[in-house]
Amino acid sequence: MKATKILCAAALAVITFVCCTDRNSNNDMENPFLVASTLPHGAFPFDKLKIEHYKPAFEAGIQEHNKEIDAIVNNPEAPTFENTIAALDYSGDLLNRVAGIFYNLHECDGTDEMLALGEELQPMMSQHSLDISLNEKLFERIQQVWNDNSDPKTTSLTTEQYRLLKDTYDSYVRSGATLQGEKRERWRQVSAELDSLTLVFGQNVQKATGSWKYQLNPETDLAGLPGFVTEALKQKNYEIGLLATDYRPFMTYSSRRDLRELLYKAYNARCVGGEFDNTENIRKIATLRQEKADLLGYDTFADLRLTNTMAHTPNAVNSLLNQLLKAYKQPALKDVKEVAVFAAKDGVKNLMPWDFSYYSEKLKAEKYNVSDAQIKPYLSLEKVKKGVFGLAERLYGVTFHKIDVPVYNEAAECFEVLDADSTYLGLLYTDFFPREVKRPGAWMTEFKGQWCEKDGTDSRPHIQIVMSFSKPIGQPGDSTYVPALLTYDECTTFLHEFGHSLHGLLTKCTYKGQSGTNVAHDFVELPSQFNENFMREKEFLDTFAADYQTGEKIPQDLINRIQDASNFQAAYACVRQLSFGMLDMQFHTLGKGNLGSNSNEITARFPQLQNIEQFEADAMAPTQVLPRVDGALMATSFTHIFSGGYAAGYYGYKWAEMLDADAFAVFQKEGLFNPETAKRFRHLLESGDTVDPAELYRQFKGADPDISALMRRDGIIK
Repeated sequence: MKATKILCAAALAVITFVCCTDRNSNNDMENPFLVASTLPHGAFPFDKLKIEHYKPAFEAGIQEHNKEIDAIVNNPEAPTFENTIAALDYSGDLLNRVAGIFYNLHECDGTDEMLALGEELQPMMSQHSLDISLNEKLFERIQQVWNDNSDPKTTSLTTEQYRLLKDTYDSYVRSGATLQGEKRERWRQVSAELDSLTLVFGQNVQKATGSWKYQLNPETDLAGLPGFVTEALKQKNYEIGLLATDYRPFMTYSSRRDLRELLYKAYNARCVGGEFDNTENIRKIATLRQEKADLLGYDTFADLRLTNTMAHTPNAVNSLLNQLLKAYKQPALKDVKEVAVFAAKDGVKNLMPWDFSYYSEKLKAEKYNVSDAQIKPYLSLEKVKKGVFGLAERLYGVTFHKIDVPVYNEAAECFEVLDADSTYLGLLYTDFFPREVKRPGAWMTEFKGQWCEKDGTDSRPHIQIVMSFSKPIGQPGDSTYVPALLTYDECTTFLHEFGHSLHGLLTKCTYKGQSGTNVAHDFVELPSQFNENFMREKEFLDTFAADYQTGEKIPQDLINRIQDASNFQAAYACVRQLSFGMLDMQFHTLGKGNLGSNSNEITARFPQLQNIEQFEADAMAPTQVLPRVDGALMATSFTHIFSGGYAAGYYGYKWAEMLDADAFAVFQKEGLFNPETAKRFRHLLESGDTVDPAELYRQFKGADPDISALMRRDGIIK
């Protein structure tokens, strides 16, 4: 997942960073945000950072940004690309720097103090964002530049400049810049309320996930769990929670059906009722987003959201989802039936969702003689890091070298990234292990983006990838020490986030708003999902997969079995993803609803939202392949769409999966490590949003993508 945080509307579409050297009061000298970093490549001095530094730094950043905006607005010269569009792109350096650190640490080190500060800062940041996006004089200048250059055939702007101009103009229009009077004021209110609600939604999920605990009895409650799971639980005095490193292994291996049911219901009702309830937040977020669409004259929020994507329209999204559902639904039902028949041999008459992972894993082990327990000894984290980094070196000539700079958490590491000719490309921060104060899941983001200074200097990015892998057991040197060992899926996740990081590290753009992963939502997952394909390839696995104790390479027979099992439950997995995409689209295609006298009440205007559980059941009904469980909801913890920037965009995973399968098929045809093929794909990674993504893909492949490669990879067609 690529994490995004839109901070200040169009003006702060990316997180940037610049060292500030003109502040010299005693207080400023103590605040690491307000002085130039003396560390290699301008790395941030996390060892000097204290929570009390954030708020004054945000205030200074907002003040400086306001001055920059005022300078653009009050420029006596006629509006031009350079004095308006480029100047806007360069503005907000200090604020971006502070926000880039704070919001990322808010996600991965979200202490109570950090979460409280996030709530305190939210109104100030929301107000600043709206002040810029609704600045009438600023928009007048943007509109004038657009009017002078709107025809790409007659403009003197470069292709890159024209695209930035168009994106900036369109973004301001979609941010309410053309609204007047009461509609303008209502836009402010809706935007501010949405900022607050999405923040609270994500915090509720984070708190609910971290706070739930259950004390296992080691004498009776560990049945079926392999050694690597029981040892990890022992380190925590057999207390289990809902973090992925607890939940997933337990649901996969525990033979205690009652405990699997307990965890399943707890996990899927984390934010249903009680202290962290998100049901009302969902109603408000969905209807306020629809109101934004109403204010701008769009039929639905999805229509508004999709205007600058590859799909463009809800019809195109639904067409893809339904096309995939038609192809995958029957094979998915066969997948489930096969597991149900297998579970019936164990006396389970009615296969329930908390049974599926357990019996699916046992069935896979029986059919292919392959399991995580067999694979994990060959996937120690340190060896996997070498393999994943080595993939970038083999494809693109890029190398990673650990450097000794301060990091934000003792578990994090920092790597200097160099090109084949030793040119510096950026810094990569890695954070692999779960913490109770860390949001569940895995993601990539940036402390600092990439851009070219006005003098042409290439300012390189600082990228962060975050995951939640099982920790080592014991201490190095102890006879019982076991290093961090990854499952096959965890290794795939590493490759996924690393693909995002390469998109951010290899970028070569002039402007901040176009660099790295600042691309359409249905294109941004292509580089990450493309990387996942290598986990199926012997040529890649042979570079790092070796037993952590003996050093013996992963046996060819095991690789063969992994490859044979690679399509196991592929149809089920696809339909599961389609269910999330369809739920997302239902929440964001509400339409105008009932506009009667009581339309100010959510359930009067949109009665379908009165019962969120039923709404979810109806939305997911076409994809239902397992029984629904009363009280278990996806929506109330669906951070991707309600707090993570993927609203009306979750389909992008499947859209990008179509692209990644198609792209990898090109590599398979031309040679897995063919330097010319890799060079063309690197150009795609370097280009950011300077070229329309459909055209950029055609430049790589020489043709448009189609869905056949994905269906062939998943075994749906031969």
